[in-house]
Amino acid sequence: MNIYGFDHIVLCVRDVNATLEFYQHVLGMTAREERPGKWSLHFGSSKISLQDALTAPRLAEKTVPGSGNFCLVTDTPVEDVAERLRAHDVTIVEGPAEKLGAVGKLMSVYFRDPDENLVEVSNRLI
Repeated sequence: MNIYGFDHIVLCVRDVNATLEFYQHVLGMTAREERPGKWSLHFGSSKISLQDALTAPRLAEKTVPGSGNFCLVTDTPVEDVAERLRAHDVTIVEGPAEKLGAVGKLMSVYFRDPDENLVEVSNRLI
């Protein structure tokens, strides 16, 4: 078996519309309704599927809003990301700071989405 990457992650959210608004306007992702009432956010070749905490049946039984913690990689300088976050009144939890990622060093900024998931946006340092 050769596993080579992620296709998508799933976030359990309290308010799908607030989550769509945040990720579209703050991070520039594209929202898609995959089927009636089932939404996802697309970027590059990946997506974040949204699971409504109040109404959606759960295959993953113990998921709860705010339990997500993930890293997104961008070619936009992290300082510019931090400026964009501040412009949208998003509180920076940490960074920009150097971290270690899957393939090497990262320059990262951390913040929380509307459900308090910890989001890291990073540049790969070569």
